[in-house]
Amino acid sequence: MKVGFIGLGNMGVGMASNLVKAGHEVTAYNRTPGRDEALVAAGAKRAESVGIACRGEAVVTMLADDRAVEAVTFGEDGICARLPKGALHISSSTISVAMAERLTKAHEAAGQSFVSAPVFGRPAAAAAAKLFVVAAGSPDSITRAMPILDAFGQKTFVVSDTPKAASLVKLGGNFLLGAMIESLGEAMALAEKGGVDRHAFLDVMTSTLFDVPVYRSYGGLIADRNFSQATFTATLGAKDIGLALAAGDALKAPLPLASLLRDRFLTLFASGGADLDWCSLGALAARDAGIQD
Repeated sequence: MKVGFIGLGNMGVGMASNLVKAGHEVTAYNRTPGRDEALVAAGAKRAESVGIACRGEAVVTMLADDRAVEAVTFGEDGICARLPKGALHISSSTISVAMAERLTKAHEAAGQSFVSAPVFGRPAAAAAAKLFVVAAGSPDSITRAMPILDAFGQKTFVVSDTPKAASLVKLGGNFLLGAMIESLGEAMALAEKGGVDRHAFLDVMTSTLFDVPVYRSYGGLIADRNFSQATFTATLGAKDIGLALAAGDALKAPLPLASLLRDRFLTLFASGGADLDWCSLGALAARDAGIQD
């Protein structure tokens, strides 16, 4: 397929590369120059504008937030204006439920199709085509999107024919990850304050009750205090918790733990941690307990 790809950040560059490897004709656009060099060398085409990336059968966006998606979708050279009628916009960004609704209506009015397809996984999984994709959209749109989703994901979960549902699932997943990071950090600090090595504590937990990948990977980062090489920043994590809270407000579904996480992120930001990996949230409990590394 002729596929445009917009957003070559830590996740997007791996996803776009796997589209090229799968044989798709990829035209990529990134606001910051230079991120597409390896991709172009691998066979992709460089787009000088959003509009040029929208000349094919589909365009994928992988961007940081609602504002970035809005900037490339609306306007004279935006996706809605430039994507051919009948073509497909696949949003793999983590966006608000409200933005997913807005995109659905805008593309329908323009005679285009929209699929919300956010992903679970960090950049290494994106590069290895091992992401988990959560997709929602009309059955026809999902069918047309599958060759693209299969190129960068190991499994796609189709959750609804209403695109906003996929965004809600993604926000719920990231909320659970945030809660895990906070609770694991607190438990680790408790053990360490009592004289137990935090790596030993993590080994017990991940070898018994919590023998799952996210506890191993995120727990290792927390135990190692390895936060400077951020692949997903605390700022982005806080953004997602805020979006989950907004969804809860709209649905009248209280999220008390999410409210706690919002305040914990504010505590982290107050000490200059906005650009650290969001796993740094898990080290706050140790600091609060007076543990010195």
